[in-house]
Order: sequence, then structure tokens, then C-alpha cells
Amino acid sequence: MKDATGTPRFTRILVKLSGEALLGAADYGIDPIVIKRVAGDLRDVQALGTQVAVVIGGGNIFRGAGLARAGMDRVTADQMGMLATVMNALAMQDALESLQVHARVMSAIRINEVCEDYIRRRAIRHLERNRVVVFAAGTGNPFFTTDSAAALRAIEINADLLLKATKVDGVYTRDPVVHADAKRIPALTHAEFLERKLAVMDSTAVSLAQDSGLSIVVFDLFNEGNIERVVRGAALGTTISTPS
Repeated sequence: MKDATGTPRFTRILVKLSGEALLGAADYGIDPIVIKRVAGDLRDVQALGTQVAVVIGGGNIFRGAGLARAGMDRVTADQMGMLATVMNALAMQDALESLQVHARVMSAIRINEVCEDYIRRRAIRHLERNRVVVFAAGTGNPFFTTDSAAALRAIEINADLLLKATKVDGVYTRDPVVHADAKRIPALTHAEFLERKLAVMDSTAVSLAQDSGLSIVVFDLFNEGNIERVVRGAALGTTISTPS
């Protein structure tokens, strides 16, 4: 969305996608139709004049925390999870490039044969050159979720907004899958989110966002065009922000 001066509403955003978002109707892996649709949504947002960065989880391939609970060494499990996010990031790069969108994958762990190392200044330069940047391998450290990586990268690249794309249409008072009486919360502060221990996003990520004044919008990814609607200012999902 542009104002009267022609300036985009948001100069730069970061979109956090869960790995499960790429599953479609499958039980494992990546649905080519789904990833191409999401890539199309990202292309449309970039066409508004907004710079786009992405963080993708790896839950459709491997969940480190789950295997750690089953007895695997947590550090090893998390490292395997990081590699799963690299695979998803490469798939997203391919989907974007098939739509004639320039994209770069930048990894927090060194895999120089397939993608670039994450370097903050270089990432910003890619964005300024109208390339979609897909951040892979989380923070590069075990024990941190990709939600935390998304908040960290958004802050590092000076993003105006963090978009948390999920399977539900916002933050609810209770789990809406389990509780029919759950109510969606249109807006709340970072502090309220943390005090109420709402589980849709990692508390470390929300704490990072709070410290930096970064606003978050939690919304339903599966309605095509929702990323663009959020960027255009539509009242979708739940906004988590700090009072001005």
C-alpha cells in the first residue's frame, strides 16, 4: 500500500513461515502447489515496493525438539532441525525464481556449496537490490526456535514488521482447535502476550520484539493473498505491539 506521496506503507518486512505450512495435504515434505502459492504471495508484496525477507521452520521435515524428548541429544537434534530449514529455504528460493523473483538463501551455519553465509550487511544489501532474502538454519545455535530466529533477523535488518504466518487466524484466548469457546484477540501488547503465556509464538521471540519495539502480526497463511492484505493495512489476525 502506498500513501499520497507514493511511499510504501512498510519499507521492509520479515515473514515467518512454519515448515508445516509447506505440507499442504501431505504428512511429510513440501507440497509444490503450496510453496508456489506462497512464493506468489511474496512476489505480490514485493511488487508493492516493500522489501521482503523470510524465515522458514523445518517442522515438515524434522523437529529437533520432538526427537530430543524421545531421547536424542538435544544439540544434535537441533542441528538436524537447522538442516531441515535449509532444505525448505532452498525450495522457497527455487519457487520464487520460477516466478522471476530474484532470491538469496543465507544460512546461519556454513554450507557454502548451496547457499551464502548470513552476513547482516550483505543481507540488507540484497534487500535494497530488490531480492527476497530467505534466512535459513535458525540462529545457528541449538535451543533457539525459528520464531526467535525470525525476531532476531527482523531486528537486525531493521524490518518495520514481523509477520507470523500460521494455521489459525490470530491469537486466541485458548487453543481454538480444542476449545470451541476460544475467542480471537484482535490486539494486545507484547507484555500482555507474555503475561498470559499464549502459545502461538515463542516467548523468547516476543521478548526480543518487545525490547526493540518490533510489531508482530499473527495471521492465517492459508487464505491466499493474506500476506499482501496485512501489508496493505487490513485488520487481519492479531497485532502484538508496544503502546506508543
